[in-house]
Amino acid sequence: MTETTDTAPAQSPAGAAPAARGADRGAARRGAPGDPPGRSWRSSPLRQITPWLFLAIPLALLITFTYVPVVNMVFYSFTDWDGISPDRDFTGVDNYTQIFTRPELFRVFFVSGYYLAASAVQITVALYFAAVLSFDLRFRTFFKGILFFPYLVNGVAIGFVFLYFFQDGGTLDSVLSWFGADTDHAWLGDPVSANTSLAGVSVWRYTGLNFVLFLGAIQSIPGELYEAAELDGAGKWQQFRYIIAPSIKPVLSLSVILAVSGSLAVFEIPYIMTGGATGTSTFVIQTVKLAFQFNKTGLASAAAVVLLLIILLITWIQRRLVPDEKVDLV
Repeated sequence: MTETTDTAPAQSPAGAAPAARGADRGAARRGAPGDPPGRSWRSSPLRQITPWLFLAIPLALLITFTYVPVVNMVFYSFTDWDGISPDRDFTGVDNYTQIFTRPELFRVFFVSGYYLAASAVQITVALYFAAVLSFDLRFRTFFKGILFFPYLVNGVAIGFVFLYFFQDGGTLDSVLSWFGADTDHAWLGDPVSANTSLAGVSVWRYTGLNFVLFLGAIQSIPGELYEAAELDGAGKWQQFRYIIAPSIKPVLSLSVILAVSGSLAVFEIPYIMTGGATGTSTFVIQTVKLAFQFNKTGLASAAAVVLLLIILLITWIQRRLVPDEKVDLV
């Protein structure tokens, strides 16, 4: 009896050949034992500098148009440069001394009080509408568009529209005359009514911005919390007090910071409507006039530095008094 021997090669399992090929490629990349290790993409210099290549142009623009002008502004604030002459005589802190010792230069900060009060009104109104429209109401998308639309309009256009609105015999006087009210008042003729009117325009324009911020924060709250609150018998006010208010605290803090800094740096609306006349000049309007009307660029630069420092100081104080806290309602 003859014994037969199977000389055919054994069949390899499925996938063994591709795995072997992959192992061969990996071994080829690693090299033989004793050979210097190959340089991978993770350790290549090109991979390390690639993020900086993408950031090169944005960083160049940021440095050129933001940080370099700020450094130049600080330098100009210690000189008497007029903005035209190549001569820049160093005057030390004389410009800063004038800002804090000349009443007509620092008094304009009190005008910001009108806009600060208006900011409180617009935050309150925006928070109210954001809370109401966050619930399931009819036409709520339509009302959202109405509230946000003023913020999309150009500030110069808003200034001209309300300039005709408040002028003698304008839209406001015509509407008041329908109800038999006296329309002999010059709304932009004295400091109190002019600043109140301008602050009211800022409320109309910027309420939409705060509204969108609050609405986005409210809509990020999980819906299960409202369902659990309704099962426990909580009404709309209880839901706002115990669910909505704690959840939007960081956004509310941001809105307050924007309101304070914005009230100190108001420019567009009063500049278009009154040009700073009748006691409506703000600190920014005064700074612009010092630089381009009276050719006192050094003094205007010092005023801009003071405004920047005041905004940073107020922001720092507010952040210390109301620090960010992690909100966890679950």
